[in-house]
Amino acid sequence: MKFKYVIIALFFFLEFNFNQAQQSTPLTLEGAVQLALENSNKSKIADDKVVTAENELKVTKNLRYPDAVVSGQYQYLPHAQIDLQTNKDSGEGNEGNSGSNEGSSGTQIPNVNQLFLGQANITMPVFTGFKLKNTVAASKNAYKAATFNSANDKEQIALETIHGYMELYKAKQAVGLMEENLKSARQRVKDFTSMEQNGLLAKNDLLKARLQAANIEVALEEARKNERILNYQLAITLKLPQDTQITTTETEFRPAPKNIESDRISRGDLAALQYQERAAKNQIKIAQSKYYPTLSVMAGYIALDVQNALSVTNAMNFGLGLSYNFADIFKTKSDVKVAKSRALEVQHTLDLVSDQIKVQVKNATEEYELAYKKYNVYIKSEEQASENFRIVKDKYDNGLQNTNDLLEADVDQLQAKINLAYAKADITQKYYELLTTEGKLTNTITTN
Repeated sequence: MKFKYVIIALFFFLEFNFNQAQQSTPLTLEGAVQLALENSNKSKIADDKVVTAENELKVTKNLRYPDAVVSGQYQYLPHAQIDLQTNKDSGEGNEGNSGSNEGSSGTQIPNVNQLFLGQANITMPVFTGFKLKNTVAASKNAYKAATFNSANDKEQIALETIHGYMELYKAKQAVGLMEENLKSARQRVKDFTSMEQNGLLAKNDLLKARLQAANIEVALEEARKNERILNYQLAITLKLPQDTQITTTETEFRPAPKNIESDRISRGDLAALQYQERAAKNQIKIAQSKYYPTLSVMAGYIALDVQNALSVTNAMNFGLGLSYNFADIFKTKSDVKVAKSRALEVQHTLDLVSDQIKVQVKNATEEYELAYKKYNVYIKSEEQASENFRIVKDKYDNGLQNTNDLLEADVDQLQAKINLAYAKADITQKYYELLTTEGKLTNTITTN
């Protein structure tokens, strides 16, 4: 008996935990975008690209600092032959008088088998034909371009999240409307069954009602499947637990847009191209730097010890280094042409993107205004469909309309309600698409 109670308690415990795991999580549209910008993999990749460009800029700036190299050597010299040249000339001049003293007065050859060498050198570039200056400037512009590209990537991430959220919202609206309609259809089947059993309704009318209820049930299961998929995709994107049941919220309507002025557009991809164009111009100057010589300041210290033969300490040195490759006079022309060609390519790309953005803004504005017009039409359509169903229902109850008319009016009413729910969501979606074409989506979301 006790075992039975344990099983019952375990059953309720598991059911409670399951319900807790499936508990819905309310999430606003703005909250979903914030989570995507903070947690999504795409957002992290965009941030990583900026960090990489920043580190590359630091590496480039380090080229302005001097190179300081310290080195040391130890060498073992087995069987080294030493020939001291210091007294050779004087020995040749006194050749006639030195015959008898050659053995006694000859210099003793030291035994050398080890060498120690230590060096410290500092080299500082003074003039590189403006190469160093323009290399740093090009890296700065590349970093700025990476920053704006990252901002544009996050605009697209936010827009993708909005699309996913609005699709989930539409799916939930469709499920809710179909569930309500399925209840009515099932109630109609019950009523028709009772009427058919009492001989007040033809059997084929009952079959039509059952068929419609079955079709609605199939459509409902399809809508539920879509809702589960969209919910799962959004949860994965936002890095939420996979079993999170997201509850969407109603969104506010936006005022109809005015004419968009070009100075209001602040697209990240356009700004990135502008900085890429600057970097390309820097690359032209970097290529032209080969026409100039390079000048460096050098300083160093040397310590040398040859065992039993030579010792050098405090050998400090400093000076200037000048170099010029005369072959660059001919080779650099090709490098400069390549750099100019790339700069021209970036400039034309910038002009192309500018024109495309104008078209995108115009199209987004028209789409947004069309969404408002559709919404106003669907409001009237829903009212008309509901009124039409009421009239047909009254006439059917009075025997003035057949079953086909009633079922058709019911389908029209359901479709009108779904169209209205979708139209409402489309207004918000088109509004944020318009902000994206202007480059203001993330700023609008994060400041609200």
